[in-house]
Amino acid sequence: MPIRSAGSGRVSGDPVHHPLFARCYARFSAVAETRGGVSAVRERLLAGLSGRVVEIGAGNGLNFAHYPAAVCEVVAIEPERRLRRLALEAAVRAEVPVDVVPGVAEALPVKSEAFDAAVVSLVLCSVRDVPRALGELRRVLRPGGELRFLEHGPGGGGAMRLTQRALDRTVWPSLAGGCHLTRDTVRALRDAGFELGPYRRLSLPEGGPRMPYSFCVLGSAVRPS
Repeated sequence: MPIRSAGSGRVSGDPVHHPLFARCYARFSAVAETRGGVSAVRERLLAGLSGRVVEIGAGNGLNFAHYPAAVCEVVAIEPERRLRRLALEAAVRAEVPVDVVPGVAEALPVKSEAFDAAVVSLVLCSVRDVPRALGELRRVLRPGGELRFLEHGPGGGGAMRLTQRALDRTVWPSLAGGCHLTRDTVRALRDAGFELGPYRRLSLPEGGPRMPYSFCVLGSAVRPS
């Protein structure tokens, strides 16, 4: 499909630069798609979407293959150079038009009330300012527009939550591209003024071993009219 892209994907002064993490993430996420069952979860995340969609933190573009035909355009925002280059390659293979552009969640380079839906997928864990990012999502969604989310956060028993908090305070953000394990997406959405729709808790990989990053929430919310 035709796309409008950010050229080679190289932008002077990229606000996010995690080349080692980006390389590891690209490999790990490709394995997780099949062996971890993440591909099927992406199908559920995006099912039924239509119109213009903005995707925040598109990574290496693994969502692109799952957008339904009723989506007329995806504007995919990705700040990390290596991941953006991989997203451009995925966009060429997508069945819907995808426009991959640089930008950060806290200052989206798109017009207000321009989108019917927004997608965040394993990205709110790593943005620098979650309330500001969600405020930007409210800005760019039309009134009544839908936000789909798949995010990981706190979960498990007391020992696991203690481990998550300890990792967040020490090595995890540096090793995992700014990721935090204990951010509560549902509470953040409520605090930002979104109306929560259906959501469910799940672990990834489904049926697999529980790791500190396994505990996820999948659902939708609406920008109030």
